[in-house]
Amino acid sequence: MGANKETLGFQAEVKQLLNLMIHSLYSNKEIFLRELISNASDACDRLRFEALNNATLYADDSDLKIRLSFDKAARTLTISDNGIGLSRDEAVEHLGTIAKSGTREFFSALTGDQARDAHLIGQFGVGFYSSYIVADKVTVISRRAGLETNQAVKWESAGEGEFTVEMVEKATRGTEVTLHLREGEDEFLSGWKIKQTVRKYSDHITLPILMKKEEWNQEKGEQITSDEDETVNQASALWARPKSEITEEQYKEFYKHVGHDFDDPLAYVHAKVEGKQEYTQLLYIPSKAPFDMLDRGARHGVKLYVRRVFIMDDAEQLMPVYLRFVRGIVDSNNLPLNVSREILQESRDIDTIRGGCVKKVLGLLEGLADSEDAAEKAKYATFWKEFGRVLKEGTGEDFANKDRIAKLLRFASTNLDTPEEVVSLADYVSRMKEGQEKIYYVTAETFTAAKNSPHLEIFRKKGIEVLLLSERVDEWVTGSLTEFDGKPLQSVAKGGLDLGKLEDAADKEETEKAADEYKELLDKIKTTLGDKVKDVRVTHRLTDSPSCLVADEHDLGGNLARILKAAGQKAPDTKPILEINPKHPAVQRLKYEESSFDDWANLLLEQATLAEGGTLDDPAGFVKRINDLMLALSSGSK
Repeated sequence: MGANKETLGFQAEVKQLLNLMIHSLYSNKEIFLRELISNASDACDRLRFEALNNATLYADDSDLKIRLSFDKAARTLTISDNGIGLSRDEAVEHLGTIAKSGTREFFSALTGDQARDAHLIGQFGVGFYSSYIVADKVTVISRRAGLETNQAVKWESAGEGEFTVEMVEKATRGTEVTLHLREGEDEFLSGWKIKQTVRKYSDHITLPILMKKEEWNQEKGEQITSDEDETVNQASALWARPKSEITEEQYKEFYKHVGHDFDDPLAYVHAKVEGKQEYTQLLYIPSKAPFDMLDRGARHGVKLYVRRVFIMDDAEQLMPVYLRFVRGIVDSNNLPLNVSREILQESRDIDTIRGGCVKKVLGLLEGLADSEDAAEKAKYATFWKEFGRVLKEGTGEDFANKDRIAKLLRFASTNLDTPEEVVSLADYVSRMKEGQEKIYYVTAETFTAAKNSPHLEIFRKKGIEVLLLSERVDEWVTGSLTEFDGKPLQSVAKGGLDLGKLEDAADKEETEKAADEYKELLDKIKTTLGDKVKDVRVTHRLTDSPSCLVADEHDLGGNLARILKAAGQKAPDTKPILEINPKHPAVQRLKYEESSFDDWANLLLEQATLAEGGTLDDPAGFVKRINDLMLALSSGSK
């Protein structure tokens, strides 16, 4: 044992993952080769990017490639590259832990269903561990570009809870991953099987994947390996080929490489743009959301190439935040090869490319949403379920495309009264009652709270559809999307309710009459509640409930105020308006109440607060008030 050899323990979660890899993916075990080749390709891309500013990293070896070799006697398969390589610390960090982040999220997402859990693996950047599907020991020898020959690291593990690292000599930079194959995995000691797997899963890799050529030896009656290299993949950029020459399967496999995903994409668009700005885009929409999709800071989407040379991962300038789920590549003919993030931020060319990418993605989604084909419509339903919350952010971020995004939005509504978001704004408008001038909506923290909101009572009575919004992002949507197709969006819980032509003259007259009749009571309630409310007035929103809270037209809604408070932000100090239903027995009783008037008045406010999903400042006081009034009523004294 070397003097510098250390034995270290895996993260506890890695043991769990190794077991998952070995048992869940066994039916599709050849994907390990795809993952290791993708890692090697990424390492070469990273070297090429770093070398743009430091050409000495190439030393005397600028011809980047990936090499596969096998040894039947030793029962090993080796994948090597001359990419960026790993230092000792990087080997411990990247090979001893699950990716760089997401460990807890990964295992909280596990379902116990091995087949389903297998699909999570690609979302967490843990493809290296797929080696253990076919290997009972893995040896990695790597030297980072720029380090001395004696600064290489050897990492080795049998995947049983620990690994060893030691410093070794390595004449060349890059990484060699050697798999010591399990019993029964001899098929991967066949040149034919390895080449077939490469052509199936990794033909799109832009670097040459080399193997020693095999020739049939008549005398020995077997394949003999020669010293001559052969390239076993096409080694050309898939996106640069004519679309007619690319199969559906090749598109899918390229997505799995560029998106680090095990599932097929939901949809994709491949286009070449010519003119003043020339670029190619191959953009994919995944079929499942990644674990960190709602984290606006997490970016792992579009790669930027310049004339087929990789420049950077996650080029955030190419895609707005609300389309952060999009995967793929953009290859420009006009940008300088030494492009930096600073240049990207100031470049008009990038603005043009970004605009073109956004239009293509929105066009792809429109094609699915508006398709007459049931399968395409089903794809859009899947997209909305996975990414709808993120797309909604675009209504406030992308003014130029706000109308296009609005047409893609889907909501729940009182038309179906189910949580499924399937109603488009166009659907709503097509069902609007004769004389209806506004699109009505209610916001709440949960679907159940929205569905049962007392503000809906008059709308249900008159058969007017209301959108039921229960996602936090919906407050963002309604704050920025003020109209659709010329119809203003109106909260049923803000301002004075004006149903326009939908309101009967008799109802209006009755409400005005009640306001006069109950004026003294309204003033008395307002005096009792003091600064807890902005105003007290008679409602015509309610048919069954005694009271409800309403925000003034230009004030912050109650739901948004609660969201801001939960996020630790200070909300403007606004008071709600209490509306009372003069037809309700509790309100009619209050008109003649004397001794317990204050308790009844406060109870109307507290009930209305709870009904809209709010919290009480004094829950204990509310409980005591309820108990006292119940006891008083049961004794018949009040």
